[in-house]
Amino acid sequence: MLLASAVVVWEWLNEHGRWRPYSPAVSHHIEAVARAGPRAGGSVVLGQADSRLAPYIIDLQSMHQFRQDTGTIRPVRRSYYDPSSAPGKGVVWEWENDSGTWTPYDMDVGITIQRAYEKQHPWVDLSAIGFCYVIDFATMGQINRQTQRKRRVRRRLDMVYPLVSGTLPKSQSWPASPGGGGGPAGARLHVSPVPAGHERQSRRRRPRHLHAAAPQGRPRKAAGCPQAPSARGGAQEPGQRGCGAWLAEAAGGAGGPAAGGQHARPELGRRASGSPPGTGSGKGSRASLGTLNRSHLQRLAIAQSRVLIASGVPTVPVKNLTGSSPVNPALAGITGILMSAAGLPVCLTRPPKLVLHPPPVSKSEIQSIPGISHSCRKTTKKQAKKGKTPEEVLKKYLQKVRHPPDEDCTICMERLSAPSGYKGPQPAIKPDLVGKLVKCSHVFHLHCLVAMYNNGNKDGSLQCPTCKTIYGVKTGTQPPGKMEYHIIPHALPGHADCKTIRIIYNIPPGVQGPEHPNPGKSFTARGFPRHCYLPDSEKGRKVLKLLLVAWDRRLIFAIGTSSTTGESDTVIWNEIHHKTEFGSNLTGHGYPDINYLDNVLAELAAQGITEESLAQEKD
Repeated sequence: MLLASAVVVWEWLNEHGRWRPYSPAVSHHIEAVARAGPRAGGSVVLGQADSRLAPYIIDLQSMHQFRQDTGTIRPVRRSYYDPSSAPGKGVVWEWENDSGTWTPYDMDVGITIQRAYEKQHPWVDLSAIGFCYVIDFATMGQINRQTQRKRRVRRRLDMVYPLVSGTLPKSQSWPASPGGGGGPAGARLHVSPVPAGHERQSRRRRPRHLHAAAPQGRPRKAAGCPQAPSARGGAQEPGQRGCGAWLAEAAGGAGGPAAGGQHARPELGRRASGSPPGTGSGKGSRASLGTLNRSHLQRLAIAQSRVLIASGVPTVPVKNLTGSSPVNPALAGITGILMSAAGLPVCLTRPPKLVLHPPPVSKSEIQSIPGISHSCRKTTKKQAKKGKTPEEVLKKYLQKVRHPPDEDCTICMERLSAPSGYKGPQPAIKPDLVGKLVKCSHVFHLHCLVAMYNNGNKDGSLQCPTCKTIYGVKTGTQPPGKMEYHIIPHALPGHADCKTIRIIYNIPPGVQGPEHPNPGKSFTARGFPRHCYLPDSEKGRKVLKLLLVAWDRRLIFAIGTSSTTGESDTVIWNEIHHKTEFGSNLTGHGYPDINYLDNVLAELAAQGITEESLAQEKD
């Protein structure tokens, strides 16, 4: 054991044999679940830390990531780095890819670049760590030494990766790297993938046992470029070689089992492509694999799973082993065999299932909600209140200030004692007048407040730009649609003592009005009808009543750019979170979530919707 401190970076193995780091936020999330131990369930839902990773789950027992919608499995590992290196300082180096977005470098590359940057070197040559690039700090560019192609690079600050201190393990049985031995041992003992063009030669020369080497042991010849690694020249997947022998042996072919009837785990540091002890030659085994048809492979997968379950080995979930998923039982069995060949005895099981909707409900089982009239509500486009000028609207919320304080107006950033710095269309009001909002006492140029009101929804309300206090009744720009709500006889996870309130939103596509970003242009409405769920409890009914107020005020949805798909001019959620997952919480939008009702009440209050609003609506 080693006494030390280090930052922890969680990484996953991509299809080109490169270990790619998760972001600091995701690494913190994984580390927190890992430290929580068995009580956390042994699985990490990445969508809870980053909504873009919603399909992905990590099984901590087997150290593998799998994707729910495709069944793809990838190894993950937990690497240690010096706290004084780039990940310990929150420094991320990135290169600009062909689509114009930024991609972070592998962790060891980023650390090398940062080290040279801190030493104020004018450039750094990455060929020493296996890449054919030079990074020029003067131009912040990456130059390919072979093609002379240039790309932009950038250095940005992010969260610091999680820090651990005390006793660190000398070695751990992480999944082996495709080009080298085991995963992180102590302070990063791992080997990078075999460089392009060296794969076939390295197979012939490969000894039976290779121990993990430090990064300086990497071949000096330039490897494939980060932006487009060659699948042909890339490293093998773990366990690619030797899996035929494993299959043939399990099917009764050449090569007997290891002593005791179980397959010995390869030593830490053995290359993943080496055959397990006690198996036959690779050529004969591959020939035997070719003779197995689908039914043989299915029986083999089932037999292997039974043996592994009986022996109590860790499990790796895979979606729909018996369904229509690309991962069928035969492929699932082969995946398990590949992992076993790499020194990971695993059993393939079904993962937690995404449950978006409740079981079917008949019309006779649907109930109205006590205390709430009707079960459906429609909205139409509401016109802005007429007859009052912006100056007349703001006069209700302001007091004039004769002697402005010596501070800046937070709208135009000019001194309050000087005229307004607003340069847009000029309101019919003097630019040097100053007013104070009566509730929160924040002070602004009247000129700036009128301009801000004119650029908004012009609905007779005003929101303080400093503290977000709302004056009047705030309304939104939600397009026309329908909201249905009723009780169904099923319980949500974490709310077994009550039934469920189901809300169904339906908004059709249409044409944007004058209050929308692009008046006259059509907008799309994806994913409707949208089903959302609340517990039928006292607090759940309270949330529903306030959501009805928000719906009437057109605050549930808006028209803008989707953060999920990037599509513009489409209907999007408007800062009031809903639970759209009925029987699970794999995406972070389901149950159980003990804080959800309190959180959504706070979000509604931020829109000016509280219990007082219910009384206002009745009036």
